[in-house]
Amino acid sequence: MKRRDFVKMAGLGATAAAASTVVNAPFVHASKKTPIRWRLQTYAGPALAEHVIKPQIDAFNKIASGDMVIELYNADQLVPTPELFRAMQRGTIDAVQSDDDSIAAPVDVAVFAAYFPFATRYSLDVPTLFNHYGLNEIWQEAYSEVKGVTWLGAGAWDPCNFATKQPIRSLADLKGKRVFTFPTGGKFMQRFGVVPVTLPWEDVEVALQTGELDGIAWSGITEDYTVGWADVTKYYLTNNINGAWVGSYFANSDKWEQVPEHLKTLFKVTMDSSNYYRQHWYWWGEAHYRTKGGKLELTTIPEEEWAQVEAEAIKYWDEIAATSPRCAKVVQILKDYTETMKKAGKPYRYA
Repeated sequence: MKRRDFVKMAGLGATAAAASTVVNAPFVHASKKTPIRWRLQTYAGPALAEHVIKPQIDAFNKIASGDMVIELYNADQLVPTPELFRAMQRGTIDAVQSDDDSIAAPVDVAVFAAYFPFATRYSLDVPTLFNHYGLNEIWQEAYSEVKGVTWLGAGAWDPCNFATKQPIRSLADLKGKRVFTFPTGGKFMQRFGVVPVTLPWEDVEVALQTGELDGIAWSGITEDYTVGWADVTKYYLTNNINGAWVGSYFANSDKWEQVPEHLKTLFKVTMDSSNYYRQHWYWWGEAHYRTKGGKLELTTIPEEEWAQVEAEAIKYWDEIAATSPRCAKVVQILKDYTETMKKAGKPYRYA
């Protein structure tokens, strides 16, 4: 082939390729799928959501590369927290991060979510109970009986301590205190004179300032500083009624089934990543703010007096066990686990 003919043929080939690109471009563009879109609401307000879920959602959206986009909404932003379960069933929202107790999940095991009194001592107790003591299977069984919502998994958060405007140094000091807390934890602490108060999350700080609330039993000290409650309370009680909040992820069942398997896997992997982040964030924060926070004075109820609360909790466990065979099974697991931890000794249990 002569050089002139080669150049000529090459030019014709390039023209044809360019023409092919122009013709095919609209087809390639048109074939791109519309991304799956979810609206997920968390139990947490904006400052707290920055730690407990936003990094997860940001990572999911980035890795999903446009195949799926999750829009994150904070506490009560779309739906009041107590109505979240029903809203998810109806498809008003697609997914939820919360505890079963606060969203009024219609399952018997919901009572064990959030802060079931003295069920845990440390945050690692939660994944241990779910992954190695059978709670995963029990939760899956319970939610399989409810139409429209799929339970995706549980994780650990922070302990439950009182932050108050007046010091708490004895059980008598708890009497009459109006406290923002979770349903089950509040019901239990009524036995010691606490008055549980339910408010939208964003109203709590103002309620503390105006005197509508005397304190909160909704978190550990990390959240008190993170969300601003340390600015409107003065004292932090080191005794806690639970060592770790149990929260879960839920999705509308129809919406979950529409998600491809690789994106389901991605969502669960980012759930695990979020659970891991909270483990060390809270572990760091609970010690850091007790020793270096500078805003809250620490108070303690003597151990021999606080033992009355722990003893009453075991009575409460037995009352809950009597409500259903499944609840009885969970309570027995908690008792067996507690006994194992005590026998194991340090560092699992110090007393």
